[in-house]
Amino acid sequence: MSSYQPEGVIPAVLLPFLEDFSIDEANYRAHIRDVASVPGVTAITTNAHASEVASCTFDEQRRILDITVEEMAGRTHVVQGVYAEGSFEAQRIAKMAHAGGASALLVFPSGIYTFGQRPEMAVEHFRRIAEVTDLPLIAFQYPLSGGQGYPLPTLLKIIEQVPTVRAIKDWSANPQLHERQVRVLQSLPRPVNVLTTHSAWLFTSLVLGCKGLLSGSGSVIADLQAQLFRAVQAGDLALARQVSDRIFPTAEVFYSEPWVDMHNRMKEALVMLGKLPRAVVRPPLMKLPQSELDRIRRALQLAGLLK
Repeated sequence: MSSYQPEGVIPAVLLPFLEDFSIDEANYRAHIRDVASVPGVTAITTNAHASEVASCTFDEQRRILDITVEEMAGRTHVVQGVYAEGSFEAQRIAKMAHAGGASALLVFPSGIYTFGQRPEMAVEHFRRIAEVTDLPLIAFQYPLSGGQGYPLPTLLKIIEQVPTVRAIKDWSANPQLHERQVRVLQSLPRPVNVLTTHSAWLFTSLVLGCKGLLSGSGSVIADLQAQLFRAVQAGDLALARQVSDRIFPTAEVFYSEPWVDMHNRMKEALVMLGKLPRAVVRPPLMKLPQSELDRIRRALQLAGLLK
């Protein structure tokens, strides 16, 4: 069993495309090298929401992972998303990721849970993934309101019955539940780390005691996230507030309605910063209007990232 414990600053990287919607491998390589080079980044996540995994085939996901592992060359851990509706497809992705050199798996909830779920369904999904790999698992905790989140008793059953669950990526979107999960999961006999993805209120979330963060906005502001995490860990809340004030304009624009465009906006930000040549997204995502681009540019200026 792997000893890797997901913690620290883990950006979820973007996936650049060419004008014909094929993967822009050269600029993907440059992007992940840039993000992984930031001091304080402990791993990067690929084949997740930020890299538009919903529009990528299995073979494309395998190619993306191959490129990522090759570029990281053991210098940084690679977390592979397991985005699947059914448990058998999740097993297929998990086996591919294990063979491909991933350090951990980020397990998304099935979309079928929007119709309701029973605890044994969630436990079985994780159990089947753990059957085919001993890689550490990160459970992606969605908001309970949408049906895909795991109630805390269910989460505890998953952790009890599947020992390779080492962390959760918490997007519960409920501060009270978020703090409860931090306190309960990190105090278990076999602690499970809480990695926040509450990037819209990151400072508030981190001071509750999270062991790290796993966030798509790290594709743009990994350095600020690392500075904030270090300051919070050191108990320097004055410095943490200063860094948070720089992050706030980007969070306000990236995580505005509709949320489906959050990573679309991040791509546009990287174009403005000169780090990507284009911001092509695959349908059904669409190019952002000029008014959105103006807001993104202003946010980058307010954050001190763009003159």
